[in-house]
Amino acid sequence: MAFSMLQLFVIGALGPRLVGELGISRTVLGLTTTAGFGAAAVLSPMAGRLVDRVGPRRCLIALLLLTAASLALIGAVPGAGVLLLAVALGGVPQALANPATNKVILAAVPAERRAAVTGWKQSGVQCGAFVAGLPLSLLAAGVGWRGAVWSAAAAAALAAIWAARALPADRSSATTGPPAAASPRDTWRLAAFSLLLGCGIASVNTYLALFGSQRLGLTPTAAAALVAVLGVAGIGGRVGWARAAGRPGWAEALPALLAAGAVGAALLLAAALRAHPLVWPAAVAVGSFAVSANAVSMVLVLRNAAPGRAGKDSALVSAGFFAGFAVGPPLFGVLVSATGYGPGWFLAAAEFAAASAIAVPLMLRRTGGPDA
Repeated sequence: MAFSMLQLFVIGALGPRLVGELGISRTVLGLTTTAGFGAAAVLSPMAGRLVDRVGPRRCLIALLLLTAASLALIGAVPGAGVLLLAVALGGVPQALANPATNKVILAAVPAERRAAVTGWKQSGVQCGAFVAGLPLSLLAAGVGWRGAVWSAAAAAALAAIWAARALPADRSSATTGPPAAASPRDTWRLAAFSLLLGCGIASVNTYLALFGSQRLGLTPTAAAALVAVLGVAGIGGRVGWARAAGRPGWAEALPALLAAGAVGAALLLAAALRAHPLVWPAAVAVGSFAVSANAVSMVLVLRNAAPGRAGKDSALVSAGFFAGFAVGPPLFGVLVSATGYGPGWFLAAAEFAAASAIAVPLMLRRTGGPDA
């Protein structure tokens, strides 16, 4: 999971360096996220069926090899066009990631431990954010951003070799999974929730370092550290909230509550324009609330998936999340270019608020209705 989205975190964390060397605009920087997540959103339904059919081991090996190829191409990129192509290639491992890893959990982890393990699994994405925001950024300061990205590509290739040697052979899992506990409407609701959540998260991921560098006067390394802080908070939040979601009734209540907390995080980012130190607690809050909500969504998917549909249901919810990541940053970039970062952060707050509203029916079902 850490490798599956590493290429996008690398671009976000190293954004100030890329903008300077390649001469790309903030809008083009946002389009890199659109290219990656747009490809992932389109490919996710096919990826879910593929994982259900051929098994998670083969798909995880392919995921790591494709990540290595995407990162290697980013490291060699001469301009904006090839950069967009490289990130679009990285959309394939993104599409495979949740269906494949969720199938592993269903096959190998007892039901009472799946929520906690899912939190650790989902925290892998934030481990990627941390690696991009701190170690790779420090490496880039010494060997250049291209050398840092090539180092990440080599690590992904080594991980693919390890996966081929260490993971057990695929076996049929058509009957793996709990009985269906939710209607298809709930899966679609989670997909819509994830779309709006993804819009806000992607805007923060893509522009946080640039915001710190351009508007708050942070050095490129300090600005990249903001992404690392968000990543560490996301790790803790995903592990902790996913574990809490394993308690009866909590999984249904948490998406609306966490998205509401994310509204406050976006408003803190807007307030940082006047009080610059607020950007640091804002990054922590985005990780603790917005980023963590996605892990709770996956807990719900795993718990409620019908037998043989874990890959497909995971892919549908992931497709909504990826679509949000594709749509959010370009809208944010255009708005910021026209009006400044303040309205951009208010847009992210509105997206999180809409996500919270969509998830309220899940909470009401858990509590027994509006009166309760």
